[in-house]
This record gives sequence, C-alpha cells and structure tokens, in this order.
Amino acid sequence: METRYLISGDKAVVAEFGNEISEDINKKVISFMRAVEISNLKGIVTEMVPTYRSLMISYNPLEIDFDSLIENLKKIEDNLESIVLPKPKIHEIPVCYDEVFGIDIKNVASYNNLTVDEVIKIHTSREYLIYMLGFTPGFPYLGGMDERIATPRLEVPRTKIYGGSVGIAGSQTGVYPIDSPGGWQIIGRTPLKLYDENREEQILLRAGDFIKFVPITLDEFIEIEKNNLSI
Repeated sequence: METRYLISGDKAVVAEFGNEISEDINKKVISFMRAVEISNLKGIVTEMVPTYRSLMISYNPLEIDFDSLIENLKKIEDNLESIVLPKPKIHEIPVCYDEVFGIDIKNVASYNNLTVDEVIKIHTSREYLIYMLGFTPGFPYLGGMDERIATPRLEVPRTKIYGGSVGIAGSQTGVYPIDSPGGWQIIGRTPLKLYDENREEQILLRAGDFIKFVPITLDEFIEIEKNNLSI
C-alpha cells in the first residue's frame, strides 16, 4: 500500500502505512519516526505519535508549509532502507497472578477450557511487541498473544481498574499504568510503576520494544512494591 499523508488539523499530518496490524508495517512506522528525528526537520517537527500503522507528525506551521513538509517527508520515506534501528529492549514485567489481583483469571481459564496455571504459563511464555502507547499515559498495546487465552472484553466495563493491572481483551493483552475505567479481563497485577509523573522518565516503555511477563508470588509483589523498584 502506498503511504497516505492525511491532514490532521492546521499543524499536524498523519502518515498512514497500511490498514492492518502487522509487525512489518509497525516496523516501518518506527523506522520513519527515527528517520524524521535525525532529518533536517529537527526543530520544525514538534512531536510524533506512533500507532499500529501510522505516525502523527505535529509541526510548526510558521516554519514550514504543508506542501513543503510533505515533500520533505516523501524524500525521507524514499531512504528508509538506510535507517538502522537500535536493538529493541526487552522489559521484564513481574506479575502476580494471585486471585487477589487476577480477579478475572478464572473467567479466562473457564472460557478457554484451561486451568488457571495453564493460563499463566501461556501468558508468560512469549515476548510481546509494543506496537503503540495510548488510552492512558504509558498504556502499551501489545501484539503476539496466544489465541488459546483470547477472551472477550467484559460486557459491562468497570469504573475503576487499579494501576498495574494486567488484562486481556479479545486477542490483545496489556497493562493499565494508572487507575482508570476499563473493560478488559484482569488476570494479574505488576508492582512496577509504568508511569510516574514525578519521575524524570515518566513513561518507561517505548513503541518497538518488547515485554516479557514474569510470574511472581504475592510475597514477592509486596517486597517489590515496598522497595518501589523500577524496570
């Protein structure tokens, strides 16, 4: 699919690279973002937001007009093959799947004709690509979940999901960084703070990196939380 450049208000453009969720398309999104970061548009581009299949680029319209921006972006796109991305980080996220936190883990097990232990084993067996962040600050949308534990969203969302909760919705899994409403099936919780407004690096995860969930006991959860450990 040819890249589409779409107007997004008076000071942003969206570069759309496809119409499906795929690692190849997402890699192109991340490569394009990196290419723009090191291009002659530095200082003109004010912010970039990657998604599954597109990149929103905010710019200063007093520095460049829309047509000139698109011309520059197309030149950058033509040279994407030369962009070498840094090796992605693998973030190990400890998760306590105890029922005190995994309030829906029995539902997930029952829906898929599995035991709770099998759900945990399957969920922790893979490295998940972080396609994008969204919904709330630092919420990672992950790819690669095993279909054996795919489970529909709750019919009625909860008004409050605690920060750190790990959930499943359809074929996706993710982590709620902060307290918020939500309709995902909650299977556990991490003691790590994925988002902290008082921390120098407020959001610890980045699109293009990977997450590996590591099972921990309730006692280990309490110890990590007490020591306020980070990734």
